Formats: sequence, C-alpha cells, structure tokens
Amino acid sequence: MDEELTQQTKLASPESSHKGSDLVVSSIASICEHARQFAEPLLVGIKQSSGEETLSHADAVVLQLAQIGASAEMQAAVYLAHGSGSLNRPRETLLANFDESLVELALSTHRLYQLQLSTKASGEKHQTSVMHIEKVRRMLLAFSKDLRVIMLLLISQLQSLRYAASRGTNNFSHLAKEVLQIYSPLANRLGIWQIKWELEDLAFRLLEPQVYKEVATLLERKRADREQEIDIAISELRQWLSAHGIAANVQGRPKNIYSIVKKMRGKSLNFDEILDLRAMRVIVNSVEDCYRCLALIHQQMQLIDNEFDDYIAKPKSNGYQSLHTVVKSSQGKVFEIQIRTQSMHEHAEYGVAAHWAYKEAGLKGYAGVSVPTAQAERIAVLRQLIAWKQELSSDSSVHDTSNPQGSNDKIYVMTPDAAVVELPLGATPIDFAYSLHTELGHRCRGARLDGTLVPLSTKLHNGQTVEIISAKDGGPSRDWLNADLGFLASQRSKAKVRAWFNAQQSTQTIARGRELIEKLLQREGKTAYKLDDLAKKLGFDSAVHLFEVVGKDEYSLKNIELLLRPVPLAAPEDDTIFKKTLPVQRNSQQGNVLVVGMDSLLTQLAKCCRPAPPDTIAGYVTKGKGVSVHRSKCGNFLQLLGQHPDRVISVEWHATTTGNHTEKYLVDIQVLADDRHGLLRDISEVFAREKVNVVGVKSQTIKETARMIFTVEVGSSSVLFKLLAILNSVRGVQSAIRH
Repeated sequence: MDEELTQQTKLASPESSHKGSDLVVSSIASICEHARQFAEPLLVGIKQSSGEETLSHADAVVLQLAQIGASAEMQAAVYLAHGSGSLNRPRETLLANFDESLVELALSTHRLYQLQLSTKASGEKHQTSVMHIEKVRRMLLAFSKDLRVIMLLLISQLQSLRYAASRGTNNFSHLAKEVLQIYSPLANRLGIWQIKWELEDLAFRLLEPQVYKEVATLLERKRADREQEIDIAISELRQWLSAHGIAANVQGRPKNIYSIVKKMRGKSLNFDEILDLRAMRVIVNSVEDCYRCLALIHQQMQLIDNEFDDYIAKPKSNGYQSLHTVVKSSQGKVFEIQIRTQSMHEHAEYGVAAHWAYKEAGLKGYAGVSVPTAQAERIAVLRQLIAWKQELSSDSSVHDTSNPQGSNDKIYVMTPDAAVVELPLGATPIDFAYSLHTELGHRCRGARLDGTLVPLSTKLHNGQTVEIISAKDGGPSRDWLNADLGFLASQRSKAKVRAWFNAQQSTQTIARGRELIEKLLQREGKTAYKLDDLAKKLGFDSAVHLFEVVGKDEYSLKNIELLLRPVPLAAPEDDTIFKKTLPVQRNSQQGNVLVVGMDSLLTQLAKCCRPAPPDTIAGYVTKGKGVSVHRSKCGNFLQLLGQHPDRVISVEWHATTTGNHTEKYLVDIQVLADDRHGLLRDISEVFAREKVNVVGVKSQTIKETARMIFTVEVGSSSVLFKLLAILNSVRGVQSAIRH
C-alpha cells in the first residue's frame, strides 16, 4: 500500500563528478565519526519529544543527508547540535575540539531546534492563530545566516514523522498538524519538493489514517495500469517530437496522496474525476519549441475544454512560466501535460518562482504574489547546499545573500511562553516591551535574552527569547529619546515615551496653576470659594481647564482678582446704540482701525486673544478706549461677559475684510519642542519660507522642553492653520498651537 508513496518521495542523490572519490568519502566518514563519538556519551538516555532515542534520531538524519549528498560539515553538525544541549559552555567546549565553521553551524542548528521545541510547547495555545503560524514561518526563514540549519531542521522533522508512522499510534496528531501548518509550507517555499511531499503524506497519514488508507488503496489498485499507460504515452510523444525535429526530455510526474485529497476536497471531486493522476512533463530547448510541442500534442490528442493555461505568454505574478494542458488520448485516457524550457523548469522546481504561494493560498488563481529578491537569493544559496560534496563557502558574497538582517527590515523574537513578536530591525528590549503593552514599556528596567541579563540598549536578533524585568511603578527615562544612546528603534515606542512626558508636563502645569490660584484665594481671604464654581464664573468648563491655562501663563490672575474684587465702572451716557447687532466696518482713512456702526466709533483688536478673520468675534465697550474686539471664546472676554453683560455687543467682520489677505493681523503662536541645537533656526526658516513676518518672540526652557511664543502677522486664520501644520512637522516639535 505504501509502495507508491515510497516511490514518489524517495530522495535522489544529485550527480557529481566527485561522487566516487574515496578521499572525500573518507573525509566525510572521519568528521562524522569524530562528531558522533563526541556526542554519544552526552546523548545517553536522552529522547526526542516523539519518544525516539536522540542518538538514533541523529543517525537517521545523517543517513538522509548522505543520500542527498550533503557536506560532511552538515552531517557532523547534526550530532553536535543535539549534544551541545548537555554542555554548560557549549561554544568553548566545541571550539576546543572542532573547527569554528562547524561549531557555528552546530550551535545555530541547536538554537533552531530549541525554537522548534518552544513553538511545539506553545502550539496548543497559538495554533489557531493564522498570524502566529505565519510569523513562525517567516522567523524560521529569517532566523539564521546559514540556510543549512533550515535543511537540517526539515529533515529532522521528516525523521520524527517516519518514527511516528512506524509506531502506528494516534499520539502524534500535534506533530502532524505542526508539520502541515509550518514545516511543509516552509519546505515548499524553499523548493525542496521531495521532502515537502513526504512530510505532507506522513503527516496526513497520522491525522487521517482511514482516508489515507482508502486513497492509497485506490492508487495501488490501478498503479500498474496507470504506469503502463503513462509509459505508452511517453513513448508515443517522444516519437512525435523526434519526427518533427523537436529535442525534448519527456518524463512522468508522480502525485502525492495529500495533494490528491486536497484537490478532491477543494473541487468537490471523486477520485475517478481527478484528471492529473496521469501526468507528464516535457522539457524542451526554447520557447518556440514549447508552442510547437503544444500544437503537435493538440493535433494528436483531444483537448479537454477549459483545461489549458498559457503561463508563458502571461506568467503568473510570481514569475512562474509553463504551458499546462489536459488532453485525452485515442484510447480515452486523460493526461495532464506541462511544457516548459529547462530554465523555466529550474525556476519552478527549485522554488525561486513563488509556486508555493498559490499552493499555500488555498485559492483558485492566486494573484498579487511577489517574491522578495532577498528570498530568491536565499533559495539560490540553498541549491548549492544540497549538491554532492558541495560545501557552503564562507566568502562575503554568500553571507551577504543569506543574511536576513541585511536584506529585511523585520526581526522575529519570542516571549517566554513562545509567542512570536515582530519588531523593526535594530529593535531593543524596550521596543519589545512597548510592543507588548505600553505600561510594561514605561516600567521596563532590565531584560534577559535567552536567560542572560543584557543592557536595555542591546540590539535584538531573530529567534531570541526576551524576558522583561519591570518595576512596580515609574516611567521612562529621557535618555531613551537620545538617538545617540540607541535605546529605541521603533517610532511607535518613541511616540509612547514622548506622550508619557507630555502627560507628565501637563500634570505639572495643572499642579502649578492650582497652586497659584489657591495662593491667590488665600491672599484674598476667599479660601471657602469652590474652585469649580470659580471656573464656571470665569467661563471655563472645569477647574482643571482653568488650572491648565493659568499654569501655562495663558490666563492672567488679574482676571480672577477682578472677579473677587470687582471695580465699578461708570456706565456710558447712552447704551441703546450698542443693543443692536452692528457690523464691523473698515475705515479707509484709519488704516487698520475698525468702526462699529459708524466711522467715528473707535475699535481695537484685543491683545489677549488677537482675533483674525474668519474668527467668531464679539465686542466689549471699554471705558474711554472704544470697543475692544475679542474672539468669542477668549477667557478674558468670557470673564467680562459674566461681570458686565450690558457692555457686550455683537459684531462681525466686514465682507471686504474676510476676503482681503493683504490686511495683516497679529497672532500669537505657542511652540513646545524638545530643546536641541538648531531648533530656533529651523522654526525661523519656516516663517521665512512662508513669508510670515515675526514681530515678537518669547522663549523659556524648562527640563529640556522649550516653550516659545511668536507674535506674527497673518492675513487670515486659514493662513495661520497652514503655518501651524508646517511647524508641527519640524523635528522635535511636540505641538504648535494658536496661543
């Protein structure tokens, strides 16, 4: 029953001109034997999670590596990777006995084994998360500078499945699910098709033994007939092509049981309806020969409707190219045939094309797939690794193409319970803490990487386990925002630290405002005055709002004194003229002077709020200075409104004023920014570039935060809003608002 599976998944050794070299074979045996002798006493009594003896497991993995022609270093690394887990100081101990390149490969492989065990331990918790599974896959690809460790892990998984299948029990369902979710797609991505097929079939056999047995039985019943039919078709096709002068390599193409079941379920087909059980592949020398071959096949066989795809003229978005057709022979047998050139075949077979993408998507027709150049380079390196006696060179070009941190802007690390966390390249333990929770980031005081205490500025690398040491309370340090110290790499983390300090500054400002008001109430003997009532009488929503504007020096304490000690003002002789709503008109003879109702009535723009079109405005009749025009939400105006509502008049901008941008108005702008060298220069450049005249500047620096108030001339509020947006984009500016 399993004979067809064995034929389909048997690993073929690559050809090599050095295959028969006794010297090379002896060298391999010598290195492997030395590594096995070193590791054997360390592995006594140790078992894999599957229950298999670790030494036996390593022997089986090495045998498979030998079958595919892997290097002596890869084979020896298997024993050392398993044995290093029993050493207190593995690097020092191994370097005393083996070459540095072998030790690095073994230790990298051991770390990847640990990662695999960590994800297995947390699998029940995270296996339902598609995002978690995909992060683990990407982390495995980005984990090591040397892709050989990925190959070693995959073959280790394959051996675990073979052992589980030989035990014939149902205790390995989690192993099988893990292989189908993570390791089979990973092998698919790397283009290691034969390993992928056997991983899938063995995992499926463990998960659904009854269905596996039924399909295997159906395949076995007709295997001899099917192979004979394929052989006949191959012979006929070779004769046709030869007669027409087309040089081609025609071969059968086996199908694995798992892919057959997926197609049956995905397309709701019966076994007899699977069209590509008889499959052939034709490899020719040129694109022209591809189409000549296709035409010849369609002349000799009947094309099945809707079963032809031209991926040469219109390649898949992943770069895959081939002609696919399904035809029926004169004997009524259906065949699936792929036609491609040798370069197209290598591109597809070795995984550089993203053939894996539409297979994994589980969709009919997968679009929008792209293959990163870095990933294509990694796969190109992998092809060299499995060649007969071919060892990965250690020159810079190989390291450049396989270094994930040189070609990717993401790293993947783990929490102590093996949840995978994605971070930007160069991230630190503080970035990791903020990615988990903002409060954890604020209280971060130390970190352990793989159990070792490290400084908080340490750069994280793929596959590390990060544990955060936090305080019960407290906040971040301002040093974290110093780019030269390297504490933070994530812009998200930096924003959270700035927000914390902004909140602290706001708290301090409110506390300062409260203190000033309470001292004033004590001086005036009004300590029984309720602060919320005081705020409402002054026109504020709450006492906190009042404290904030007082703490920022945006609201004068004299306004509160006037409320507590009102000074009677003489009423004008006739208030009736101010009872009606009058427009504010511009007197051309008075320049910028605004007149209410008539040219003879003097007005002035209040300096406390500096209104400008199209602000909503209101007027207040002063004693001897005409009408003072305020913004309607000005704190001073609201206080005057509460004291003397009879002196308030309704005013509005004249129609010619709102559209006239040649008229200039004074406006105060408050800028809060991180104090740094060149800050004032950068802000001044904004004013100069926007042609805004600055008539006054006030500046103060408290605890590395600069507070600047600029008095500028603008034509309207719309011009002001544009200016504020540009100022907020200046490096280090926390806020730029109208004062």
